[in-house]
Amino acid sequence: MGRTWRSALRTAGAAAAIMAGAGLMTGCSSIGGDVERTALITEVDPSTGIGSAITGRVTEPGDHSIHGIDVAKYQGTIDWTGVRASGVAFAFIKATEGGDRVDERFAENWANARAAGVARGAYHFYYFCRTGAEQARWFIENVPNDPGALPPVLDMEWNHLSPSCKRRPPREEVLKEMSVFLSMVERHFGKRPAIYTSVDFHRDILVGAFPGYHFWLRSVAGHPSLKYHASRRFSFWQHTATGRIGGVTGDVDRNVYMGDAASFRRFAATGR
Repeated sequence: MGRTWRSALRTAGAAAAIMAGAGLMTGCSSIGGDVERTALITEVDPSTGIGSAITGRVTEPGDHSIHGIDVAKYQGTIDWTGVRASGVAFAFIKATEGGDRVDERFAENWANARAAGVARGAYHFYYFCRTGAEQARWFIENVPNDPGALPPVLDMEWNHLSPSCKRRPPREEVLKEMSVFLSMVERHFGKRPAIYTSVDFHRDILVGAFPGYHFWLRSVAGHPSLKYHASRRFSFWQHTATGRIGGVTGDVDRNVYMGDAASFRRFAATGR
């Protein structure tokens, strides 16, 4: 690891202060650039911005300056002031699941994260026994349209533990329904959603899909570039499910943003 965790968290706090002081940048940016070069550690064709085969150094979480967490009801009551003081710059908060479930602590976390000055976004856990349109309407109904929030996130992973829906639809169906969800949510919130996924779901469904979207990849057993298809560009890395952070009792998912503060502001403003 290039730096200690304490040093990395101090840097993350500085990045959060930069974001708060400068405000959100407006305008669009393509997926790629600084985020892609940092995330995939690739050679990049300057004429297209597309990376080639992995050739360079694989980073550690502590090599990145913008750190975050993602939370749900399982974290219990969170001291968001303590979270901010620990150097956390952003948080993704579970809002909804399927077409009829709202996380019990969403409203509490949504309000308190903002009050503490932590940049936050809402995520939806996808359910394979409802249409994308139904789920988009449910998310829109239950998540405030706050222009200062981070872009929404669609969480796509197989859920073999579901007591009510163990479907594994074919790729074509999943991509079609995802497209409907993403389009509806983007129209409503005015920001392009990001996509969260796991190694197995990406392998089965998402290789080559949605190249114009920011991806948030779960990879707790190594750098994502070693676990995912080499063509996948990504912006967020969930590197552990057993992290510890001030303000949260017990384990919490920890994440890093793969780019710099300027590109994070662009993402926050537009999702692009």
